[in-house]
Amino acid sequence: MYIHFSLLAGYLIPGAGFIVPIVLWQIKKDELPGVDIHGKIVTNWIISHLIYGVASFFLILIVIGIPMLVVLGIVAVVFPIIGGIKANNGEVWKYPCSIRFLS
Repeated sequence: MYIHFSLLAGYLIPGAGFIVPIVLWQIKKDELPGVDIHGKIVTNWIISHLIYGVASFFLILIVIGIPMLVVLGIVAVVFPIIGGIKANNGEVWKYPCSIRFLS
């Protein structure tokens, strides 16, 4: 659960939203059941989020990147909250539009 919510740490400390979830996952994946799958889901989202952000940045030149960045900013807050709530309920929730790099 905390892995999902730790994505929001980047709003307090720049860069922490990418580093903290991966560190938590690596430390706790062998200790707590279920942490490994949630860590992979969150890491997939982090990588996907970076790819979408870079693509949106370059698409700013043709104006479509601006709304894409707005939507990306909204889902960057909403998805971790939904994922954290679902994890707290014992469910595994895969982030929509997240590319599967780790399975």
